[in-house]
Amino acid sequence: MGIFRWVHFMAGVMWIGLLYYFNFVQVAALKNAAADGTAAGITKHVAPRALLFFRWAAVVTWLAGAALLGPRFVPAFTLQPEAAFIGIGAWLGSIMLFNVWALIWPNQKKILGIVPATDEQKAAARKTA
Repeated sequence: MGIFRWVHFMAGVMWIGLLYYFNFVQVAALKNAAADGTAAGITKHVAPRALLFFRWAAVVTWLAGAALLGPRFVPAFTLQPEAAFIGIGAWLGSIMLFNVWALIWPNQKKILGIVPATDEQKAAARKTA
């Protein structure tokens, strides 16, 4: 169980750390880079790699957390009294994992030009991502 705790913690640090990077560093940097025409370096090389680690850190965090629950997995996710507190955390982590893969990533692919999208689709994707 110790290895799962360590992996859960480290992957969670990576996941949240990258979230802070996106919100506080990359968004502001992209605005400045767009103004001077150098945004392509960020959108072509940095953002896709950072998003790759962001997505998979979410998966590893969730899987290690599920492994830590062990026999309490079902009681936690069904919010049974003996595991309700950790179950709330498990549900929040599951919602966040879903958000990363089902909302953020599909929209980021449009914004970064990984998949074809019209200007209108990219504008809508920016609001969601």
